[in-house]
Amino acid sequence: MKKAYPVNFSHVGLTVPYLEKAIKFYTEVMGWYHISGPMRVSEDEGNNLSRISKLIYGKGWKSFRFAHLSSADGIGLELFQFSENFTEASINTPFATGIFHFCVQHPNPKELLERIEAGGGKITMEPQVEYPDEKPYVMAFAEDPFGNSIEIYSHSYELHNIGPKGPLI
Repeated sequence: MKKAYPVNFSHVGLTVPYLEKAIKFYTEVMGWYHISGPMRVSEDEGNNLSRISKLIYGKGWKSFRFAHLSSADGIGLELFQFSENFTEASINTPFATGIFHFCVQHPNPKELLERIEAGGGKITMEPQVEYPDEKPYVMAFAEDPFGNSIEIYSHSYELHNIGPKGPLI
């Protein structure tokens, strides 16, 4: 098989129980840009968003509201509040198939953890130096107000994960 061209990340979709609270958290705490929304889509409408949503979600979702945010590097966060979502907190585990966290980069993870906690989130792992004998890169974990897991790196993904003598393979 021909080697694949590396694709870029565009956005992450996140379902939350309270859209306005999520917009406030991700704009005020994470500093992300609010691009558009909230917008409402109903299953019984005849517009193009409803048609596409039926193709994605099937039947029975009734309606949802959503908004678009963007990080400083242009990665999008699409927030959804479905009318049929009755869970208050994320069912978030690394022990089941699926996405269980997303990672952001901040030069001072401790400072970001404090902002997350002040904004209604929770610290789940205080900052740790990942490779104390090799490099001073720090990582930490938190949760947003809905229990979605957020990893925080002090440096880029590449710098955190490449070994002192090259790739860790």
